[in-house]
Amino acid sequence: MSCASVDNRLSIEKSDAGRRGLCCKNPLRAKANVPANLRRKSPPRLPELSEFDVVRHFTRLSRLNFSVDTHFYPLGSCTMKYNPRFNEEAAALEGFAALHPLAHDNCAQGTLELIHDLSARLCELCGLDAITLQPAAGAHGEFTGLLLAKAYFEAKGETRTEIVCPDSAHGTNPATASMMGFNTVNIASQPDGRLNVEELKKHIGPKTAVLMLTVPNTVGIFESNIEAIAKAVHEAGALLYMDGANFNALIGMVKPGDLGVDMMHLNFHKTFSTPHGGGGPGAGAIVCRKHLAPFLPVPLVQKDGGKYLSDFGDGRSIGKVKAFFGNTGVLVKAYAYMLAHSAKEFGEIAVCSIINANYVAALLKDMYPSYSKEYCMHECVLTPGPDMLAKGLKTLDVAKGLLDLGFHAPTIYFPLIVHEAIMIEPTETESRETLDEFVAAMKAVHDEGIADPQKLKDAPHTMPVKRLDEVQAARQPNLHW
Repeated sequence: MSCASVDNRLSIEKSDAGRRGLCCKNPLRAKANVPANLRRKSPPRLPELSEFDVVRHFTRLSRLNFSVDTHFYPLGSCTMKYNPRFNEEAAALEGFAALHPLAHDNCAQGTLELIHDLSARLCELCGLDAITLQPAAGAHGEFTGLLLAKAYFEAKGETRTEIVCPDSAHGTNPATASMMGFNTVNIASQPDGRLNVEELKKHIGPKTAVLMLTVPNTVGIFESNIEAIAKAVHEAGALLYMDGANFNALIGMVKPGDLGVDMMHLNFHKTFSTPHGGGGPGAGAIVCRKHLAPFLPVPLVQKDGGKYLSDFGDGRSIGKVKAFFGNTGVLVKAYAYMLAHSAKEFGEIAVCSIINANYVAALLKDMYPSYSKEYCMHECVLTPGPDMLAKGLKTLDVAKGLLDLGFHAPTIYFPLIVHEAIMIEPTETESRETLDEFVAAMKAVHDEGIADPQKLKDAPHTMPVKRLDEVQAARQPNLHW
């Protein structure tokens, strides 16, 4: 191994006076334009490096990262699947990328047609009637959905103050409800991870505005009683909201509208393979039934003959939740992804995601028992086996051990209803060979922990940053090596 490969110095520590990547032709002229009272009294302490040194420095840092382009990302409930590069090329087409956001409809017919067709395709997949593509992410979609519910009940002259959330829901559901000023009613799941219909009936009534149901839920289980759940909710005069973050497991096989869902959000970075993470941009469309459509954010896109027009509704809209039509670059990527798949192939996406999750669970069941005693959907929730727990090993130790073997850790300690949870979502894009390698790594971590518990408790051993005191690291971060 060369010395350069282990050079963990900061860029400022590599600085050498006088080195430059580029030089300003006329620094005195630039200085003259800055008022004297705003000028520095002394030069800033910045690294002085050649362009080549900078490129090498940041390239080396990038190789320390785990990424979906370089590693398997088994992050349950996050669906970190591969994003086809073709989608990026489509979004970069000049007609989309260079379109001015204030362009007149007549000058934006291509983009408006895309939004109109994408909207129709998503409504068809969900079995619902209307859609907004404005929300910038899944949680933003939830926020928009509850705004619709609030406007809907106000228009009916009803005051409903409660949102019901099972403990198997995504954590953003109760957070969004609280942010909207609703009182959150939490319901415990049955031992099998599902919502008990009779228990639900005890918690819904005239005050209930919405039941927010994650399907499949966060333990990777389909709510098989969803039709009975929908009936109970509607009999109480409330709305059934489906958290569609896990629609990856249903797409092409099940239409939520057929199950009684009134509205749902879609995470484009999950189901429709647009980039995930980094703070955005994203998209979290809300799809809904006709009775909620008048309240959708505006503008929507309507087709009039052969022309596409911005439609600002009849005055009942909740208004905008995002500038213009939302993150249209992301919408282009999702549209390209949709056009690449037939209806049959969408169903195969769901089937493959389910098979991959069950494949991992089946191969690891002896060392990492599954929370579910039946088949899971797109993700499996495992726990360290009794032999590991007896050695004082925890889920965190498993996650840190995987880093040494070249695998990003799965989602851990979520969902909260599973003690020492390890949530694994392979997605449909990973090959059997990759899954076999991951399973072998999980087994190796198990065997190492049984043979030498302390070694695993001290993992990772090969990462630039070793095991941290997580509480202190969160409260007193040290940004130096």
